[in-house]
Amino acid sequence: MTPHPADFADAHRRHLEDAELLFDRERRANADHLYGLSAECGLKAVMESAGVWDEPGNPPVEYRVHVHVLWPLFVDYMETSGELWDEFPDDEPFDDWSHLDRYAHRRNFRSSGVQPHRDAAERIYRMVKLNIQRFGR
Repeated sequence: MTPHPADFADAHRRHLEDAELLFDRERRANADHLYGLSAECGLKAVMESAGVWDEPGNPPVEYRVHVHVLWPLFVDYMETSGELWDEFPDDEPFDDWSHLDRYAHRRNFRSSGVQPHRDAAERIYRMVKLNIQRFGR
């Protein structure tokens, strides 16, 4: 089976929208997972629209990672590009996030742990929106 083509900007928005629905219904475990996926797709959308890789929807192998691994790569990209990203969070909010948490029990997900991921995903949303307007995608 061939997967659908990647659209990082749309996937970013879709995961964020679904995460918000779950968060509002106190379904924090799955909301947290989707905040991480949303942030990951958002960072990839920014890099793709800025031309970090040539083929849309097909990042190089080193960028085919989850947000907690992608975050430092994005920071390196920002530093070498000389760009200033006003909406980019100053800290590294996903260093405690893992795609493996999808197997964890829901009791492990409290608002205090999910909220930083939510805040970062929302800031990345604003960054993606500005970046896509800037680079025209």
